[in-house]
Amino acid sequence: MKTINSNNAPAAIGPYSQGIIADNLLFSAGQIPLDPKTMTLVEGTIEVQTKQVLKNLDAILEEAGTSWQKVVKTTVFLTDLADFAQMNKTYAEHLNEAKPARSTVQVAALPLGAKIEIELVAKIEK
Repeated sequence: MKTINSNNAPAAIGPYSQGIIADNLLFSAGQIPLDPKTMTLVEGTIEVQTKQVLKNLDAILEEAGTSWQKVVKTTVFLTDLADFAQMNKTYAEHLNEAKPARSTVQVAALPLGAKIEIELVAKIEK
């Protein structure tokens, strides 16, 4: 196994890694809309928060040597499913042609009052 740690994504704030590569798969930790420089929550609409989460995941994918084209599964956690349409539009624009399998669930709360968290699994080409 290999630990992934990107300076362009928020540092882990607990006993976990940003990502782990096991065999030929990257498993990311869930990312909330933290600014990696200030480690503070990016305030704003679901679109603003979704963009930051995807940017954080971009950094983890890059550090692992893979891309959205190799992502096989994402899980999206929302505190309000009423935000689904706006999140989905932002997500689709960011991923462009990539269309991994995805689950989206509503949760009671997320760390620091975030509206969204996303985790992913991606293939690593050896």
